[in-house]
Amino acid sequence: MKRTLIKNGLVLNSKYGTLEEKDILIEGKHIQEIRPVIDGIDVTEEIDARNMIIAPGFVDTHRHVWESLIRHIGTDWSLQTYLERIYFNNLGSRLTPEDSYLANLWGSLEALDAGVTTLLDYSMLETPEHADACIKGLQDAGIRAVFAHGTSGHNEYWSRDSEKRHPVDSRRIKKEYFQTNDQLLTMALGVRGPEFSSWETAVDDIHLARELDCISSMHIGFGTWGPHDRSIERLYHADLLGPDINLVHVNTVMPHEYKLIGETGASVSVTPEVEMMMGHGYPATGRVYENNGLVTLGVDVVVSTAGDMFSQMKFALQAERALQNEKLLERGEMPGDLPLSTADAYTFATANGAKALGLEEKTGTLEEGKEADLIFINPDSFNLHPLNNEIIGAIVQSARPENIDSVFVAGTPVKRNGKMLKGSDSTFKRQVESASEAIFNRQYKMTR
Repeated sequence: MKRTLIKNGLVLNSKYGTLEEKDILIEGKHIQEIRPVIDGIDVTEEIDARNMIIAPGFVDTHRHVWESLIRHIGTDWSLQTYLERIYFNNLGSRLTPEDSYLANLWGSLEALDAGVTTLLDYSMLETPEHADACIKGLQDAGIRAVFAHGTSGHNEYWSRDSEKRHPVDSRRIKKEYFQTNDQLLTMALGVRGPEFSSWETAVDDIHLARELDCISSMHIGFGTWGPHDRSIERLYHADLLGPDINLVHVNTVMPHEYKLIGETGASVSVTPEVEMMMGHGYPATGRVYENNGLVTLGVDVVVSTAGDMFSQMKFALQAERALQNEKLLERGEMPGDLPLSTADAYTFATANGAKALGLEEKTGTLEEGKEADLIFINPDSFNLHPLNNEIIGAIVQSARPENIDSVFVAGTPVKRNGKMLKGSDSTFKRQVESASEAIFNRQYKMTR
């Protein structure tokens, strides 16, 4: 078994926001020991992490990874435009299985480069071959991922009266790829929920997920649908909310529905940057938090924004602070203590995300016995130095993807000394460019 010893690192104690110089021994994929000095043992590799902050990798609970091949096209899109272009105009259906493989590989490498070691990939699948290709892309990237098996992007699936059930191919996928949870990839269902299908379909899809022992992740409670549909309330009364339900957005639901979310243990993926930009509604971070709900963060659509969690932590934090500060100013009061802390935002992007995805025993924090998903952050840069003992504040407010020196997933390095170990060669990048160009060419021919 491979044994890696990381020496002299500044290990982040996220509970107290302090750095402690310690060594970390990794055996296979697990953290075996974390203590001030580990010496006198045989190891496969010894890494000097002197002056590096060692922290858990970030957890993104909602990302459409396949969109990496069509990135940037939605930087000026509203939600309505996004739905029209990606779903109703079926741009998402123009990918071949080969494209889907490249898209998931490239999108996962983008995440890893930015220190995101775990993500939920909410997929759009036209055929079983597309599903196989997406899974292969995640596998080859070496990322920890929850593959949320999705539906086709065609209108017959994504309409409020759709009777189309979740594809039965999910049973094959579960049997073929996910018979055990003791692996980097686990499974969820990317269900449409009661605002993008009929109520009976939504219920059936959730029951299917439970039959397969999967998390259900669904877009719900945003835009003009949220205040009228009362979808959270309906799910609650149908006894369908629970810790295995991941609710994405919930910007515009009724106040009492946030209490139902907290009461049942459902998780919420807040994707603050995209929500504020596209018109989903104001991020629900504070409302979920105040009602004891499990707040997590996601990037969402990389057609509109970059795939790092530093941006999402800052957007979530400042949006909620601005909202609460404005309420005080409107009453003629100056804000005092700021609502939500940088430590809260950091927890949303690490431990909370792991819990929401059912991975809290494996990742989300650095602890002996957990799997070694960790990042080295280089603080020797203009934007981070000096730290002044404000470690978590520095990571949340000032760090950027380029500060990520090294990334390990389950003890395996995927980035070292600022360089990705996969995907940096020019030949691969040309493949990505060619696939992207081909998708738009097919879309142009189909819409002429």
